[in-house]
Amino acid sequence: MSQHFRLETKDRIAHVSLDRPDRKNPLTFESYAALRDWFRGLPYDDTIDVVVFGSNGGNFCSGGDVHDIIGPLIGRDMKGLLTFTRMTGDLVKAMLACQKPIIAAVDGICVGAGAIVAMASDLRIGTPEAKTAFLFTRVGLAGCDMGACAILPRIIGQGRAAELLYTGRVMTADEAAAWGFFNRLVPAAELEAEALTLAGRIAKGPTFAHMMTKTQLNQEWSMSLEQAIESEAQAQAICMQTEDFSRAYHAFVAKGKPVFEGN
Repeated sequence: MSQHFRLETKDRIAHVSLDRPDRKNPLTFESYAALRDWFRGLPYDDTIDVVVFGSNGGNFCSGGDVHDIIGPLIGRDMKGLLTFTRMTGDLVKAMLACQKPIIAAVDGICVGAGAIVAMASDLRIGTPEAKTAFLFTRVGLAGCDMGACAILPRIIGQGRAAELLYTGRVMTADEAAAWGFFNRLVPAAELEAEALTLAGRIAKGPTFAHMMTKTQLNQEWSMSLEQAIESEAQAQAICMQTEDFSRAYHAFVAKGKPVFEGN
């Protein structure tokens, strides 16, 4: 248990969630920083292979706390405001660079910075009750927050992302599933189990190779096609030197199932 968010680890899967269900799990200055620092440390934690960022009390996250964050920001100067916005962006950077697949399990309210956390995850499972909104314009801000203008169009397309970011309207669960934001929808009662099952399946795979996959997914958007193909060739050659590659070969020859160990 972290001081600012819930954390449980079992079977090499970290289950994270915000812990203010009475207020639909808003983020605070402290929880932003704590999550940023935790994700920054993940590349050095060999006990965790997959992260599930879950909901709590029927909701995922209601964004930045109105009283604990938005109110105090009104009195900050430009330097202080930029310190805050860079910190929030650093949470997304840490999630992208953590080298572990992240699954967002989204129920209920998922808005503002909460929608960004779901967006920055690698996979997203939602419930029919999930309501996702990038509502920054509704509080007088631009839609370009924490990487939204770069990442969201890659997931759901430029036009759909533009509509959500300009209007701040709610994206329904059915829309999110049809547009590819959610990988799938499941009943709320099955959400946690479904996310953990998927996490378990990924954790049993070649985790070093998963790290390479996440790295390439994040880096190749800024590459030309020729650069991406060459980068993948190098990444795959590195993976071919792992024991997991040899384990898969020998298991295939023996007509068995490989047991990967992440090296």
